[in-house]
Amino acid sequence: MKTVNVTLRIDEDLKADAEALFEDIGLSLNAACRIFLKRAVQEQRIPFELGRPDRKTLKAIADAEQDKNVSDGYDSVDELIEALEK
Repeated sequence: MKTVNVTLRIDEDLKADAEALFEDIGLSLNAACRIFLKRAVQEQRIPFELGRPDRKTLKAIADAEQDKNVSDGYDSVDELIEALEK
């Protein structure tokens, strides 16, 4: 199989973070990129969801960042379900 070099420009911090992540799972950055490209070609699409959050999600994110409308948490699943049913 004939191979070619591909040059990719990315932020230095992103590269370091990605290399650390992939190293933890036993991959090189090159191997991870090859996996992504092979999967994209195999599936004929980007192999993950792309999109923007809807308005409701964006509001929830903004609220959470400002500690608004944030629950104190629950001690059990039953407690959570009870709160959801109110």
